[in-house]
Amino acid sequence: MEWLNYHHLMYFWVVAKEGGLVPAGKVLRLSHPTLSAQIRVLEERLGEKLFHKEGRKLAMTEMGRTVFRYAEEIFSVGREMLEVVKGRTPGRQLRFEVGVADAVPKLIVRRLLEPALALVEPVRLVCHEDAYEKLLGRLAAHELDLVIADAPVPAGSRVRAFNHLLGETGVGIFGVKALAKALRKGFPQSLDGAPMLLPLENLPLRRTLDQWFDRIGIKPKVLAEFEDSALLKAFGRDGVGVFPSPLAIQSEICRHFGVESIGEVPGAQERFYAISVERRLKHPATVAITASARTDLFGS
Repeated sequence: MEWLNYHHLMYFWVVAKEGGLVPAGKVLRLSHPTLSAQIRVLEERLGEKLFHKEGRKLAMTEMGRTVFRYAEEIFSVGREMLEVVKGRTPGRQLRFEVGVADAVPKLIVRRLLEPALALVEPVRLVCHEDAYEKLLGRLAAHELDLVIADAPVPAGSRVRAFNHLLGETGVGIFGVKALAKALRKGFPQSLDGAPMLLPLENLPLRRTLDQWFDRIGIKPKVLAEFEDSALLKAFGRDGVGVFPSPLAIQSEICRHFGVESIGEVPGAQERFYAISVERRLKHPATVAITASARTDLFGS
């Protein structure tokens, strides 16, 4: 059996991450010549050059980039193992750090995360809300176990992460009783000129709605646009305008915000994803969330 010296691989990985021997040496507390010699041993072991010089800097070769991707996964799994072992120490709760993208409806998030708190083994749930790109950065830095979003990792993203589809749901239009009564008859043409609250233009649901408006030839009166879905619904609760929301949580929306359903947007679907650095989900809370989402929240 062939063996790999993981110390040598770690030195290569840190040099690649830090962008050179000098900054990597500061992180590892090793001298420049020592690091250089260790990487040379790894190159000899693999029979491939991993770096080449670009001016005064080191750049990875094509094989270097391949080895780096494997090293990322190897050391990621190692960190996960240590975290799980520490988290499972008797008397200690298993921490579960979750990032939630701004645009994801908070009632969806609550339903998605409920199974994590129902595990036999206690879990301490820690939620962080931020812009999607920032959360992906924190996921890549292993500050988060999971990110919940309404879109997969963008094409061309520098973050190496995996999309796990939790499910999809139709979209409805909701409003306070007076607006619902006035607009339900003749829907969806009744929305032409109607006061409306919408997500920001760069969000997936907004693009879907704009395409639908164009297709049926209507122009609602857009009074406000929001990144935060909870703030959008708070304005809707006050009767400022009608608003879109996932049908999977229709009963919660009506009860929580005191609104009624006006009609469904034909063909519109909102998808929700669990984003992780794991190809195969391992954290018990993540496994519980994905299973419940697919069978209960979206499965029905």
